[in-house]
Amino acid sequence: MRLLQFETANSERRVGVAEESGARFAVLAGTERIYDLAIEAAHGGVTLESVAAARVSDETVAYEALLAEQRLLPPLDHPDPAHCLVTGTGLSHLGSAQARDEMHAKLSGDAAELSDSMKMFKMGLEGGKPAPGAIGVQPEWFWKGDGSILVGCGRPLRSPPFAEDAGEEGEIAGLYVIGADGRPFRVGFALGNEFADHVMERRNYLYLAHSKLRPCALGPELLCGPLPEDVTGMIRVRRGAAVLWEAEMLSGEANMSHSIANLEHHHFKYPLFRRPGDVHVHFFGAGVLSFPAGIQARAGDVFEIEAPPFGRPLQNPLALEEGKGGGPVAVTPL
Repeated sequence: MRLLQFETANSERRVGVAEESGARFAVLAGTERIYDLAIEAAHGGVTLESVAAARVSDETVAYEALLAEQRLLPPLDHPDPAHCLVTGTGLSHLGSAQARDEMHAKLSGDAAELSDSMKMFKMGLEGGKPAPGAIGVQPEWFWKGDGSILVGCGRPLRSPPFAEDAGEEGEIAGLYVIGADGRPFRVGFALGNEFADHVMERRNYLYLAHSKLRPCALGPELLCGPLPEDVTGMIRVRRGAAVLWEAEMLSGEANMSHSIANLEHHHFKYPLFRRPGDVHVHFFGAGVLSFPAGIQARAGDVFEIEAPPFGRPLQNPLALEEGKGGGPVAVTPL
């Protein structure tokens, strides 16, 4: 089952369940948020799919109209954006066969000459997929923001005026709610554009935290149930009618150096990430980027990410906020 959230022409929230044709989807009766369905399922000890299936109505909505009018919402959010935490994991994907060969060639060299990133990647290869019940090596981890940075399909990704780059990071995100007893529940998975400033990050890897403080896009559809072992899709940057760049997207555990369970453990092991009622969006990492190919996106370019298990593609135009960052932000003493 795939679920999605949208706004009506009157700005009322609704939830729908995707149909195989993709042209239309059924609306769930009396439902404004997937969050509410997830909390009901968690507290009732039942599946999200069963809760959603019981509410399917005869009303249907055309997908294209919602996309054209920018009325699609991220497939999971919280009524209070401050209670939605957006985080991520890097150095977790193996990439294409060529990339894997090049990576193994580097790893076979002198360990003392490896960069910190390569050392971290090697640690994941060697210990990122522990046996069931065991704890594997810690991955790289970063904080991206709260729910205010989430953008739905079709809506612009806005790059701030102080940014040095505005690049896509096409990947898969895990979506979670925390139950009343502090237990994390996985609601499902969604396509994501983690969107980052790669020029800033390359300037010095200690700028990674700064480079991640950007908007990000999710959706349009939430995939219920487990993530397929092998996810193959495409990532594109479109400029007008032309495809400026495209590459194969490889994800799922068959293409990762860490298991999903290991990434989840090393996020939710912290008690502050198990606060009852909170929502978590956790990006699992990208295997390929347009930035190394020399692509510099411009305002109006469209980022497109698609993979068959997730239904319709995630599409977002790039918007550049005006100005040059202005002067310093002044803090007023009390």
